[in-house]
Amino acid sequence: MTVRIQCRCGTVQGEIDDRGAYARVTCYCRYCQAFAQWLGTPGLLDAQGGTDILAAKPSRMRITQGKDQVACISLSKRVVRWYASCCRTPLASTAPTPDLQYVGIPMACIANGADVQKLVGPEGRAVANTESAHGPVRGSHIALTGVLLKVGIGVLGGRLRKDRGSPFFDENGKPIREPERIPMPEH
Repeated sequence: MTVRIQCRCGTVQGEIDDRGAYARVTCYCRYCQAFAQWLGTPGLLDAQGGTDILAAKPSRMRITQGKDQVACISLSKRVVRWYASCCRTPLASTAPTPDLQYVGIPMACIANGADVQKLVGPEGRAVANTESAHGPVRGSHIALTGVLLKVGIGVLGGRLRKDRGSPFFDENGKPIREPERIPMPEH
């Protein structure tokens, strides 16, 4: 199975080989919330401010169409947030270099969500950064521990293999677009 990625207007498209999917988690961090607010696209967050994310291996991901519309911002020095500039659809969050084999892909840009559910489970089972949620959220600590283990093993395996593949970085490890630095909004 291939996980299909598509921005809302269809200009940017891509895919992830299912062997690249680590897990699914809903993140309530203030950075995910700030990114959604900055994009100004409704429906990116759940009622409590969470972003449903597919955690995956970037070396198993590729952009097949509209790469010229891929842009990015940075709210901190640790994460680059990628989006489709044509319609402001979030596409991914990565480390600032391709050395870390992790990409968080918002379910908002995944075209075949039902297939993803079969692959890595339903939304809301594993939750992270709940201290920034806008209200009570339910999720299993055991499920989050499982997600962290799967991601950690994948990242470690990528590090040992010296895997640096990513559609968001060139062969020299430089981002395909220079991240625009955006200040965190005040609460």
